[in-house]
Amino acid sequence: MTCTRCPSTIQKDRKTKTNAIKTSKYNPFTFLPLNLFEQFQRIANAYFLFLLVLQVIPQISSLSWFTTVVPLVLVLTVTAAKDATDDIVSKRVFFLCGALRGEKWMNVQVGDIIKLENNQFVTADLMLLSSSEPLNLVYIETAELDGETNLKVRQALTVTGDLGEDVEKLADFNGEVRCEPPNNRLDRFMGTLTYAGQKYPLDNEKVLLRGCTLRNTQWCFGLVLFGGPETKLMQNCGKTTFKRTSIDRLMNVLVLCIFGFLAFMCTVLAIGNCFWELNEGSNFTAFLPRQDGNEATFSAFLAFWSYVIILNTVVPISLYVSVEIIRLGNSFYIDWDGKMYHAANDTPAEARTTTLNEELGQIQYVFSDKTGTLTQNIMTFNKCSVNGKSYGEVTDSCEASNKVDFSFNSLADPRFVFHDHSLVEAVKLENPEVHAFFRLLALCHTVMAEEKREGELFYLAQSPDEGALVTAARNFGFVFRSRTPDSVSIVEMGRQRSYELLAILDFNNVRKRMSVIVRSPEGKLSLYCKGADTIIYERLHRSCSKLMDVTTEHLNEFAGEGLRTLALAYKDLDEEYFNGWKRRHHEVSTSLDGREGKLDELYEEIEKDLLLLGATAVEDKLQDGVPQTIELLSKAHIKIWVLTGDKQETAENIGYSCNLLREEMNEVFVVSGNSPEDVRQELRSEVSPIGKCFPSHPIHFFVLIGSVFPPESTLGNGGVKAMADEAVNGEYGLVINGHSLAYALERGSELAFLRLACLCKAVICCRVTPLQKAQVVELVKKHKQAVTLAIGDGANDVSMIKAAHIGVGISGQEGMQAVLSSDYSFAQFRFLQRLLLVHGRWSYLRMCKFLRYFFYKNFTFTFVHFWYAFFCGFSAQTVYDEWFITLYNLVYTALPVLGMSLFDQDVNDAWSFQHPQLYVPGQLNLYFSKKAFFKCALHSCYSSLVLFFIPYAAVHDTVRDDGKDVADYQSFALLTIAHNCFVISLSPRLQLGFEMSYWTAVNTFFVLGSLAMYFAVTFTMYSDGMFLTLPSAFPFIGTGRNSLNQPNIWLTILLTSILCVLPVVTYRFLFIQLCPTINDKVQVRQAKATPPPPPRRTRIRRTSSRRSGYAFSHAQGYGDLVTSGRFLRRPALPRSSGFSHAGRTTTSFSPMGRSAGYSPTGRPQNAKVSDVEVTSLQMYKTIRDPAL
Repeated sequence: MTCTRCPSTIQKDRKTKTNAIKTSKYNPFTFLPLNLFEQFQRIANAYFLFLLVLQVIPQISSLSWFTTVVPLVLVLTVTAAKDATDDIVSKRVFFLCGALRGEKWMNVQVGDIIKLENNQFVTADLMLLSSSEPLNLVYIETAELDGETNLKVRQALTVTGDLGEDVEKLADFNGEVRCEPPNNRLDRFMGTLTYAGQKYPLDNEKVLLRGCTLRNTQWCFGLVLFGGPETKLMQNCGKTTFKRTSIDRLMNVLVLCIFGFLAFMCTVLAIGNCFWELNEGSNFTAFLPRQDGNEATFSAFLAFWSYVIILNTVVPISLYVSVEIIRLGNSFYIDWDGKMYHAANDTPAEARTTTLNEELGQIQYVFSDKTGTLTQNIMTFNKCSVNGKSYGEVTDSCEASNKVDFSFNSLADPRFVFHDHSLVEAVKLENPEVHAFFRLLALCHTVMAEEKREGELFYLAQSPDEGALVTAARNFGFVFRSRTPDSVSIVEMGRQRSYELLAILDFNNVRKRMSVIVRSPEGKLSLYCKGADTIIYERLHRSCSKLMDVTTEHLNEFAGEGLRTLALAYKDLDEEYFNGWKRRHHEVSTSLDGREGKLDELYEEIEKDLLLLGATAVEDKLQDGVPQTIELLSKAHIKIWVLTGDKQETAENIGYSCNLLREEMNEVFVVSGNSPEDVRQELRSEVSPIGKCFPSHPIHFFVLIGSVFPPESTLGNGGVKAMADEAVNGEYGLVINGHSLAYALERGSELAFLRLACLCKAVICCRVTPLQKAQVVELVKKHKQAVTLAIGDGANDVSMIKAAHIGVGISGQEGMQAVLSSDYSFAQFRFLQRLLLVHGRWSYLRMCKFLRYFFYKNFTFTFVHFWYAFFCGFSAQTVYDEWFITLYNLVYTALPVLGMSLFDQDVNDAWSFQHPQLYVPGQLNLYFSKKAFFKCALHSCYSSLVLFFIPYAAVHDTVRDDGKDVADYQSFALLTIAHNCFVISLSPRLQLGFEMSYWTAVNTFFVLGSLAMYFAVTFTMYSDGMFLTLPSAFPFIGTGRNSLNQPNIWLTILLTSILCVLPVVTYRFLFIQLCPTINDKVQVRQAKATPPPPPRRTRIRRTSSRRSGYAFSHAQGYGDLVTSGRFLRRPALPRSSGFSHAGRTTTSFSPMGRSAGYSPTGRPQNAKVSDVEVTSLQMYKTIRDPAL
């Protein structure tokens, strides 16, 4: 991409920022302090730093400093490297600039004038100065701002448009812009331009916002008004925050509890030391002399801090290293998953962060964008009803032989697909009703046609459905070629015909229809009308009653398949009547009072006694597998809310198409208040009837339509109580239109709004701004305290992606902004089910098992020290040697637990999809919680008692085979160490066997390898050679071979292991038999049954009586634009009829979307924008023709 910069003398009254955008957390200067600050927010890290300070005090420390320094440095280094990698990989963006004077985007400043060319991304908020198009028009796509793919028109002031592309004039441009301060209102701009002594008003129609893309315009120049974080797009984007999982937050709480427990144990042992010194200490002064002045209380004080050091393993610093390794491994599983790879655009799934994997197994709310996330932005003409006969089939895939051959029409779109040959035969047989049907589609629209080369047509439609309908007429022999303000040229079955365009009765949200009045080359006057069937039926002639009944049946069938329907009708007009009507129309259009109402009356007058032609059925194509994914996630008790900037009609129809909404709902409430009081009253009145239905199971539908953004954040401070879930009988819906959403999010209404929304299973928010999306997410996070996930594909989704606990970016048609801000990314919405139900659930399950077992082994290790203190005079002597303490977590016991945490699967992926209810325990925090933690502590207490007292009793007053004493300190320490390793490493074959459901060769190697490592290291460190090398570091010379060669030692190890494992075996056996969990049941089924077949993505049908309104992406005003008397146009190419009965000629066609679907921008799907050559399109100034 390139952008051109030239200086300007525009006045700047305030200090402005550059256009640089920061989307990363760190830079080279702030990385070290910020990362260390973030890491020391973990209480355990701060604790070990404090512990290190204690260990340098000789009077306190009984352990060497390296036992703390090595693990702490290792933890900090590994975590910092991981954080740096995440930040570099996921937040890197490059911008290039060049032309008259090349500049990087980040260097663009307020007051600069930049040049943009076709298909370029708008880099800052600009005031449009001039363009290559007539009347200084430009066409922009705003999909990354509001999700709408239909093109929008902007027009420069005439005074600046005269500057053209003359660089010298632009450089000499000297004006003053005064405008509103930076804000997040995408739909409003207020300002003035003072130039040459005159003031000119500026509004949203004169501004190009950052995030837009220039389309069908060769070039334009713009003046930078706002840059960088002051642009409206960035004002709608939330701050990049440090995301932490709920397990991380719980671990912080648990670490505080552990600190309290550690202080309690140290206090008990210090008191014990004080009493021992008072009662027994004097007996040992001969070989343990006291320093002068040292009393029992001071000894107890020193003992307290000594035991803080010795019992430090109760706060496991190695836990964080292990957690990061597990998260990294689970992230690699996502990256390597071939079933989440999208071959069509060569896009694999990517875990862009490694810190949130287990949170994927606890999602309760999914917030999704619509355009580009659920849908493909492609419209296809699938079915139609003409004169009482239904044509077409809705198929996902068909044999090539079943496709209609359009070779008779060399102007046909080669990508258009239709599967009913009878319709083509009716066209060829010149069926008059069929011809009239397609003639209406070719004439009644506001589509613009571009024909750069002979026969290569490119359609630009303001509404995607209009493009699909005109493309259908084109393929069936009625080809729209061009238009002027007063004519429409089409090719009818090979004959070039030009119709005089007399009037366009434009669409609006009330009329829900549009009409055109044309005169045929033979002089026949006709009115063609298309619109919502209910609107058209009210205006039909009585003679159409039978045809209306048949067509209604077809419409119900089309709507039942999720298709968007329109009814078509026409009437012939009398010349004398039309002349009188036209005269009255001119008088009304020039009046000042009540113009709109009088025009509607005139339209009503002429649009009556119509004759029905038939109906069309267009499919807004969903991405593959969307209905099945939504259904599966719903079964997993995951609530799905759709937050879109699109219109209500569009969102509702997509909701029905993907089975998010259903016809079986009991009632749909509508909230349309125009004030905060009205909205609060309506919310209360509509919660009341639902509340009477209490309780059963939650169900739900919800639609929000709102484009008015609240003036300030509606969210309060933290510390609120979570709103409890409620249940109802039946299914209910809610619609909030327009500005009502803003009032619903205000402090006085937000709880009533949230309560009503949470009684719903599916929520659809329409016409929301990016910041409103984030507000809805924050509202749920704050008051429901549930884990949330946001998924989207455009820049307008960045704010909610940042606000949610988990952000997922779709690599789609709307750029990479969402992906760059996300935590995970992939190409299709359907991969979300695998991310959550497979990878998320496995990650959460593995992490919870790891934490339970890690705390168990560390508590067991530490409690042995506590019991030993009662037998060593509370002298802070360790029961283990220092090398065992250092290597216990890093070498001896790390691998068995890591093996379980990296490879365990309770059930495989196929059974996870077969039983989505397996996901529910994660939402309820059943696998790891405070309760589970305290159970681990009690289990550890029991195991430590066995590990200490069984060996103590076994070696008490015991001698070796040669009569020598066994019960020396070093032999007892070795025996305790051996028991500990066997219980933690070998007994996992039994104890972990109940936890680990998926044994692999790696798991087995880790368990047996850890034992082999223990013996290898033990015999090495206790050897004569190590003692001779460093006597002070390896004092346990010969202890290993002297103790482990005694049979009673091995019998003691066996007895201890059995006593430790027996309670676990008993508990698991009784629990599975008496109250098995769903995991237990599915594991039994998996062991006995063959794996279920992979789910097939079949089309989900529904029965519905609901039909869509007219062209719901359409907007009012294009009729006036088309018929503008100031329309300018470039010379047209000479054209042939375009038909050949001798066969189809080879022609290069502009892509029109996949499967003959209509893409409003005309871009081929999954192709780079830069590969498409698009020229400017002629458009028109929005004024009324005074001659009409």
